[in-house]
Amino acid sequence: MPFFDSAGLRLAYLDEGRGEPILLIHGFASNKGVNWVYPGWVKLLTEAGRRVIAIDNRGHGESQGSHNPDDYGAPVMAEDAARLLAHLGIERCDVMGYSMGARISAFLALNHPERVRSVIFGGLGYGMVTGVGDPEPIASALEAEKLSDVTDRTGRAFRAFADQTKSDRLALAACMRSSRQKISEADVGRIAQPVLVAVGTRDDIAGSPEQLARLLPRARVLEIPDRDHMVAVGDKVYKAGVLEFLEGVAREGVA
Repeated sequence: MPFFDSAGLRLAYLDEGRGEPILLIHGFASNKGVNWVYPGWVKLLTEAGRRVIAIDNRGHGESQGSHNPDDYGAPVMAEDAARLLAHLGIERCDVMGYSMGARISAFLALNHPERVRSVIFGGLGYGMVTGVGDPEPIASALEAEKLSDVTDRTGRAFRAFADQTKSDRLALAACMRSSRQKISEADVGRIAQPVLVAVGTRDDIAGSPEQLARLLPRARVLEIPDRDHMVAVGDKVYKAGVLEFLEGVAREGVA
């Protein structure tokens, strides 16, 4: 597994296939394997003739992290993604993020627009602007001594997932407690690249995809039928829609 240095942290990534590059950024408490390899995204995209790069965000997967909330936040992790592209000598690529990864992708597109040809926001709609949920029950669940101590339903689900993936629970808690910087409607409107907003029709976490898309100059919505936040990531409609979107971006020769 390759690693690179990002501001003193050793971060893991995968780099497979050949062709036009696409960077994949996973969601909170997940990792490159759970979010992108196991659901078939890496196989799908490499078979479609793409070079696929997927990062383990700091504090996630095989990447180093810390237990200090100040070391996290989407803008900070967007800089990790930018450093990975620089490390690989990739000047410009398409980017897809899911949930927290979508927020990271938005900051990457805003702060490094020259590196992002197009962007796919999976599992996040208008929640990008308003924020999603209360972080405290999740952080407390991750910090609890054992799963049986956790009573909050959402916190329990995240704690069980973290245990299953053998994650650094305290790093994840620090990430959850970080300054969860929102993006204003005005800043969202500055994302000039082509955007696909892909959200499950049963997703009660993401917020309205249509409301987010209306803020973006070049966005369209992909509804993922009958899927909630957790299962939409591997859906065949999502995959087909992303391939169609990327083919359109390539065909149009987006500047």
